[in-house]
Amino acid sequence: MRRAILPLCLMLSACMSVPQDHVASRAATPDAASLPAMKAFKTARPEPPARSNRDIYRDFLELTFQLESGRRLERFSRFTGPISVRVTGNPPPTLMPDLNRLVQRLRNEAGIDIGRVRGRGKDANITIEAVSRADIRRFLPKAACFVVPNVSSLQEYRSARHSSVTNWSDLTERKRIAIFVPGDSSPQEVRDCLHEELAQAIGPLNDLYRLPDSVFNDDNVHTVLTGFDMLILRAYYAPELRSGMTQAQVAERLPAILSRLNPRGDGIAPHADAPTPRAWIRAIQTALGPGTLPNARRRAAREALDIAQARGWRDHRLAFSHFALGRLTQVSEPEFALRQFVAAERIYRAAPGTALHQAYAASQLAAYAISRGDGEEALRLIAPHKGIAERHENAALLATLMMLQAEALELTGRMDEAKAVRLDSLGWARYGFGADWAVRAKLREISALNPQKEPNG
Repeated sequence: MRRAILPLCLMLSACMSVPQDHVASRAATPDAASLPAMKAFKTARPEPPARSNRDIYRDFLELTFQLESGRRLERFSRFTGPISVRVTGNPPPTLMPDLNRLVQRLRNEAGIDIGRVRGRGKDANITIEAVSRADIRRFLPKAACFVVPNVSSLQEYRSARHSSVTNWSDLTERKRIAIFVPGDSSPQEVRDCLHEELAQAIGPLNDLYRLPDSVFNDDNVHTVLTGFDMLILRAYYAPELRSGMTQAQVAERLPAILSRLNPRGDGIAPHADAPTPRAWIRAIQTALGPGTLPNARRRAAREALDIAQARGWRDHRLAFSHFALGRLTQVSEPEFALRQFVAAERIYRAAPGTALHQAYAASQLAAYAISRGDGEEALRLIAPHKGIAERHENAALLATLMMLQAEALELTGRMDEAKAVRLDSLGWARYGFGADWAVRAKLREISALNPQKEPNG
């Protein structure tokens, strides 16, 4: 399932010096009628994995033969033959175009024979049902969306969820799977659910926090399938493998498969990261998941950082621990939070494959610079990362960076540029944040960072 982790782009205004409900006279917050059309990404630009095949071998086996809970899977399972996909429920207008793009990518990049079935009444291997967020939370309070075997509707799942029918551990071949996505969420959230849940419906079921370049990671930093993910899925459907194989049988064939599909990876030295302990995973999920009180969130984030430091990590997991703690202390301890973001950015910068992570950290640091009135520093921080957000198709992050850039431009007296950038951000914001009220709220939040817009500024 895709976990309902606190959105990484929120809480930028926690370090501001003005009331959160203050709307500045120059905030340029448009009314609903003046919001421009929603923007959408057209061309995927995934980067091939830059890791050793020996590391990817380990990743593949851990993703394939283990569930997110840590439970082992005894048999390899996948679909046999062409995979058909249909959509039911109440899909938002953006779902079908995003699904068509995803299906085409799976065909072209992963070599999987998958296609949509036209017409809601037709049977399909995979049914994507668009339901309400409330319906999803009724079954899984910590999920934004989820995937279930051997059912085709939420009603069918309701009857079968406590039986062995929906047990992934009993599968030796996949034939019928349902994906439940929130039809009333932002277009980006729906798309992100499509990518993660469809990838798990046809491929590995596990998530690994140690992966810096994958949607198979519960940190939700990557939200569309990456080059690494497509390699994993291509290997998953390699002709050398078949449903029902044991881990030993898959492991025997896998090196040759990876050498054939990713010859570049044979020449890269391995860099095996240490396993992620369940205690750190629980702490992060408590800190960032729903249903936890603020004090408990902060305690859990501190625990995650303590575990990461005690383990001697120097990778993106240590940086993410700092980042999570910064997120959760912005209101209560803003200077302490700033130090966490600085530490996170420094570690990300030294870790390979973390360009998107760095963009998140830069957005937080730029917000602090704007709140100090340092527009030039904010522009310096933002400049390298807008292209990164666009390349990774993250409209919410891209819109946030552009809104921050607009405030920084105003601080440096470049009013016309600021107006143009702010206007350009709105189309991406409509995709990333959804409803018009959410777009305007994000504009007000970021505008309020600017000290020139204080009541007496």
